[in-house]
Amino acid sequence: MLRPQDTATRERKTLDGLWDFRLDAVSEGRTAGWQQGPLTGASRMPVPASYNDIVPGAQGRDHVGDAWYQTVARVPRGWADQRVVLRFDSATHAATVWLDGQRVMQHEGGYTPFEADITQLVTPGAEIRVTALVNNELTFQTIPPGIVHDTPHGRRQQYFHDFYNFSGLHRSVWLYATPTTYVDDVTVVTGVDGTAGVVRYDVVAAGPAASDLTVRVTLRDADGAPVAQADGASGTLTVPDAHLWAPGDGYLHDLHVALVDAAGEAVDEYHQSVGIRSVEVRGTQFLINGEPFYFRGFGKHEDTPVRGKGHDDVFLVHDFALMDWMGANSFRTSHYPYADEVYDYADRAGIVVIDEVAAVGQNMGLAGGIFGGQNYTTFSPETVNDDSQAAHAQAIRELVARDKNHPSVVLWSIANEPESDTDAARAYFEPLFALTRELDPSRPVGFVNVMLATHGKCQVSELGDVLMLNRYYGWYVNTGDLAAAEDAWRTELEQWAGDGKPIIITEYGADTVAGLHSLTPEPWSEEYQEAYLDMNHRVFDSVDAVVGEHVWNFADFRTASASVFRVDGNKKGVFTRDRRPKAAAHLLRRRWTRTAD
Repeated sequence: MLRPQDTATRERKTLDGLWDFRLDAVSEGRTAGWQQGPLTGASRMPVPASYNDIVPGAQGRDHVGDAWYQTVARVPRGWADQRVVLRFDSATHAATVWLDGQRVMQHEGGYTPFEADITQLVTPGAEIRVTALVNNELTFQTIPPGIVHDTPHGRRQQYFHDFYNFSGLHRSVWLYATPTTYVDDVTVVTGVDGTAGVVRYDVVAAGPAASDLTVRVTLRDADGAPVAQADGASGTLTVPDAHLWAPGDGYLHDLHVALVDAAGEAVDEYHQSVGIRSVEVRGTQFLINGEPFYFRGFGKHEDTPVRGKGHDDVFLVHDFALMDWMGANSFRTSHYPYADEVYDYADRAGIVVIDEVAAVGQNMGLAGGIFGGQNYTTFSPETVNDDSQAAHAQAIRELVARDKNHPSVVLWSIANEPESDTDAARAYFEPLFALTRELDPSRPVGFVNVMLATHGKCQVSELGDVLMLNRYYGWYVNTGDLAAAEDAWRTELEQWAGDGKPIIITEYGADTVAGLHSLTPEPWSEEYQEAYLDMNHRVFDSVDAVVGEHVWNFADFRTASASVFRVDGNKKGVFTRDRRPKAAAHLLRRRWTRTAD
């Protein structure tokens, strides 16, 4: 699905701003047909933003169920005879959308876009009323999973992931226009042949005149100079002495795609940024452009005060600046696809991304230990089942379709910390690995292993091209005993190294209260966080198969509010939630830049 953009033939209009908003815990609006007119009894709510923390009180914070959004917009009068599309960049976790009371689309999954052609329902120059019903309920058949409990005091959502279930319209909403015959999709796969760059492209055209038009592509360098050109819906472009996209060097070419008529006039145009680079796993090495790459960075969250998961360009730029200051070269989109703008920025910044689908919490053994006792079985007809697998597969399809052209994305992660030590887990995940490789043979595929499935027990790790390990020796185990933690961690890591695959440590961290100090490093103090990181780094540096270290987490983040397990959220960040550095930030800067502060 192509992102809206302004070109010589296209135009877009954002619907971001203040929308009418109303919570509806008992789904009254579905029966009463609130979409049929102006939303009565509404307040105002910013879009994009999570609604949970905007207004004080528990009503929004603890809401389970429906939330209604509505706005009125005017279709630009210049869009006559154009194809008009309504697009939501995300709605967490499911949405139904009406236009002037007529349903135009439904979508399941909280982190990928969806859109509808509304050409026949609008008149350029006239107003339209857009109503979106957003539902935040999680079940065992959603990605991620959860359970809704009906209690004497109302409905309660139980979920099995360790971050807050923020809800709402977290990303932009658009109206955009294209010609009636248009570029529907562009796929770019790049490689390197000696000093030449190779760009394989595939263009899909749609509309009544698609078969009568010629696809013409022109690749330009960053200065706008043409470096390759071709006609045809698919083909290969070769760029001699190409300036490659590389970590720390976000060099982008521009692929200008045009649908051209017999007179040589462009009917539609689209611009696709292209970073020419190669990605390969060879033995225990992870190679970008044929050179070994070592991941330095973080697991992150889309989480900021008040906004929740609402995308904010201010924090986008600030967070990347902080990563640059520290010498970080990569991050993982834990534990869901991020906003489109994040990947665009990573492309231009030369930051490497592990792109993760929203499959987190599929592990009842882990959930029972952290989130309270329960007797659920992870994989069963009543819990994570065939319907869950189908939803998971669709989430992977949408992730790859959206992010396939980003040079920053070098690795697909199809799950975080699932149960992986059972026959049922193997049966569940094997088809999902195959699907991901079928959708995109150009990138490695992996999943993130949790400590319950140690070496020799995990049945899923062999399916991946890389090993991604989350380990908390010295925190959840060997708490406070870093000497014992170091020995145990090195022993296990050396076992994984024997599998002959590159290993990325995708999580390691210790909760730390900013400003809490101790002469002897003790858990929760800044000194312990530093000593903990130093211990882990000694272990990593002693095992050649380790090709990356992602600290958990970049910044403190909010977790479930009804919990004694967390105090004001997860405190493993090397920055506070409002981005003030802890001592660990300076430690990592010294390690990753090899310079003193």
